[in-house]
Amino acid sequence: MSVLIKNGTIVTSEGEFQGDIYVEGESIKAIGKDLEYQADETVDATGKYILPGGVDQHVHFSFTYKGSKVRGFETSNAAAVGGTTTVIEFVNQEQGKGLVESIDEYRKKEAEGIAMVDYSFHSVMTDPRPEVIEEIPKLAEAGYPTMKLFMAYKGMFFHADDDAILQALYKGKEAGVTIMVHAENADMIDVLTKQLIAEGKTAPYFHAVSRPPVVEAEATRRAIYLAELADAPLYVVHVSAKEAIEEIKQAYNRGQAVYGETCSHYLVLDMEDLGRPGFEGAKYVCSPALRTKEHRDALWQAINRKWLNAVSSDHCGFDYEVQKHMGAGEGKSFADIPNGAPSLQNRLNILWTYGVCEGRISMSRLVDLFATMPAKINGLEKKGQLAIGYDADIVIFDSSYKGKISVANNIEGVDYCPFEGFEQKGRPETVYLRGNKIVENGKYVGNKGQGRFIPGKPYGLAYSE
Repeated sequence: MSVLIKNGTIVTSEGEFQGDIYVEGESIKAIGKDLEYQADETVDATGKYILPGGVDQHVHFSFTYKGSKVRGFETSNAAAVGGTTTVIEFVNQEQGKGLVESIDEYRKKEAEGIAMVDYSFHSVMTDPRPEVIEEIPKLAEAGYPTMKLFMAYKGMFFHADDDAILQALYKGKEAGVTIMVHAENADMIDVLTKQLIAEGKTAPYFHAVSRPPVVEAEATRRAIYLAELADAPLYVVHVSAKEAIEEIKQAYNRGQAVYGETCSHYLVLDMEDLGRPGFEGAKYVCSPALRTKEHRDALWQAINRKWLNAVSSDHCGFDYEVQKHMGAGEGKSFADIPNGAPSLQNRLNILWTYGVCEGRISMSRLVDLFATMPAKINGLEKKGQLAIGYDADIVIFDSSYKGKISVANNIEGVDYCPFEGFEQKGRPETVYLRGNKIVENGKYVGNKGQGRFIPGKPYGLAYSE
């Protein structure tokens, strides 16, 4: 199968230009002006933008809270409709099992034959026995060159103390495995949560009160010090607070290899959403917590000035009517509400409408945040760029489209949308995954199981910059 896309505005992380793209099989074979290849399909993209397929490096299709599981890879077509062609899922190490074994088993059971976009995996170490620490280099050999540790969630099986993080940093460095951290001080959160509940402050709004910015800033600083001691790179996921940005910025300016991402919901939502009438604020319970406008403004500045180098979704598909209501009723509180929000489908819509259209970021910076940098961070060598030899993951974007973001046109399989009613300017009109059309006129037209595992290479961006 060959495709010739003509007369579009090609946008890369380095600039934009008018041109054509010729795809043969699964790869981009030529880019230039007035290409004259004979193709099986010729697409006129006049007046439209051509972007690389997005790489969402932070999704949760397997997360379980008190026995209740989020929506899985059966809803990954929502990524495609949102212009994302590769997702990277976090897989918790199963108790008593190894890191690689846990991912391999999950991959065969939950992703293969189901995923509708390409996929890769991060390991989450939950059981830092000596033999597990020694296994970390094998992640790189298996194509899983990134590992996350949770500094938050005291008392939960996946909480990691400083000892585990430091050992992981040392061992990861040996093989080019990038260590990621969820940076929140678990003890601070625990104390604040108990105080608030004792005072009868149990509504969803108090989730944010229990996790103020200092909780994130302290853990970020501590993780940076641990990485400095190990002389290893560090990646801080879902940064939400300006104080945490400052810690990352200062470390980077000192010459330390410290990097971070933020997420689409932190760019447009805030604490006031947690205070919505009734129990509706539960829809917005995520960790780190939503912040105030000043933090939103700081995040836009940080991604524009490259203090943070990616925008992910942190998609976590718990429904509202049943799962979020686990925190409602007698004896319940914000601490019982499953953390996370569905946002897989709208990452590009948020970045375009509230970033590009409002002059906060350029189109090239959007491409960098949405596709190019996440691919480099995770060692996905043929993803995230429109370049010869790269996978033909291509988005034809119609900037003239106008609409509203709503659960009514969302296919994430969840009963609410955190961006309900938000204005949407532009949309991914057509999407190709390795040269195969999977979205047409904004609708998914691909096939279940069409996604493929993409192994990551070790020594990603955090090691090379």
